[in-house]
Amino acid sequence: MNIALSARLLEERLPRYTSYPTAPHFSGTITGNHYETWLATTPTDASASLYVHIPFCRSMCWYCGCHTKITRQDEPITKYLAVLRREIDLVADRFTQPPLIRHLHFGGGTPTIIPPRIFLDLVAHLRRRFPFADDAEQAVEIDPRTLNSEMIAALAASGVTRASLGVQSLDPTVQRAVNRIQDFDLIARVTENLRAVGIGDLNFDLIYGLPLQTEASCIDTAHQCIALRPNRFAVFGYAHVPTFKKHQRKIDEATLAGSIERLAQADAIATTLVDASYHRIGFDHFALPNDAMSTAQRAGYLRRNFQGYTNDHSNILIGLGASAIGQLGQGYVQNEVGISAYAARIASGELATARGRELMPDDRLRAEIIERLMCDFRVDLEKIGRKHATTADRLLQTTPQLNELANEQLVRIEGSVITVTDNAHILVRTVASAFDAYLAASNHRYSRAV
Repeated sequence: MNIALSARLLEERLPRYTSYPTAPHFSGTITGNHYETWLATTPTDASASLYVHIPFCRSMCWYCGCHTKITRQDEPITKYLAVLRREIDLVADRFTQPPLIRHLHFGGGTPTIIPPRIFLDLVAHLRRRFPFADDAEQAVEIDPRTLNSEMIAALAASGVTRASLGVQSLDPTVQRAVNRIQDFDLIARVTENLRAVGIGDLNFDLIYGLPLQTEASCIDTAHQCIALRPNRFAVFGYAHVPTFKKHQRKIDEATLAGSIERLAQADAIATTLVDASYHRIGFDHFALPNDAMSTAQRAGYLRRNFQGYTNDHSNILIGLGASAIGQLGQGYVQNEVGISAYAARIASGELATARGRELMPDDRLRAEIIERLMCDFRVDLEKIGRKHATTADRLLQTTPQLNELANEQLVRIEGSVITVTDNAHILVRTVASAFDAYLAASNHRYSRAV
């Protein structure tokens, strides 16, 4: 990067803006009764996405920030899935007419540790309770270490079209430091086996800022992965929050990179991927030129939701499972995080909603501004303001941080158009935060801006 970025900007703790308002501002005042009303009033011609959370893994990776539980046995998983099927029924029954499903995403945890036959039954149940578009995308997150041939066959038979492989780093030293050992040959074999059954749309997840990681090892990992030519990469900065994720205390903080080194690692991965003909999508995704996400970016309809960047057009996201977050026109809802609390709510015949957020007019305005910045690196305040009965002048006057960002050369202000400068794309969260009306009063510890 060619601009001098202050240590303060690099060290800032900021939301990833997969929603606005962000999850720390959800409240228990939003209950299952609210969610039930919102579902019942969904337009009958609506389309939606489904997110299904499977909160189990076979072993804990020390860097993990997900809601997950370690189990060596299948019994806790099958018990959970019985509850999940009941939640599917409860949610589907609340609609006047269930919406058309265009995307189905299995996240976790590790969804692919579900026994193959039960995974097939689960997908079949979802398809009985919801209508699916003929071209619906069905995606699943995969831990390559636990994926077997029977599960690969089940994924194909169930209609999975996209798989996301957690690679993170291929440096053995880093892998030992985070308790995730998986060599390149394993990643290559899983990639080949998925493609052999027709699952050709592949994402690789990489992480920078891990313990003992270096700029050179980041580049080496990127080069090895490029050789397998996945369609997309997601490149995340490690968020060290041991106060909230106690297993992260197993990581020696002395082995973690500082802000300048983290920035160098992120920039090195990005440069390596772009040099290999991947297009940069937002601040942390990369895609081949013919990928649907690249097409969405060029056409101006790239979106951002709880799964990150997406070409999903649906404004409704139905979250299923413990801790899952959903989004409807009225606002956000989140299920009980704890598996026991989640199961108890479902067993009582209630929706599992623990908290949420109803959107106010100003929330909708700022959400659209932030999403366009995050997706396009550019926003026309006058154009969006007209949709929300306000003006660009008012927005500029009430966002004094923009002048500071312009002085730092992070943005250009040209009339009502705010543009993130090319060499500051990785700091787009900093720009987006200028429009966050809740951030200053928040005591939540977010991840670093870089």
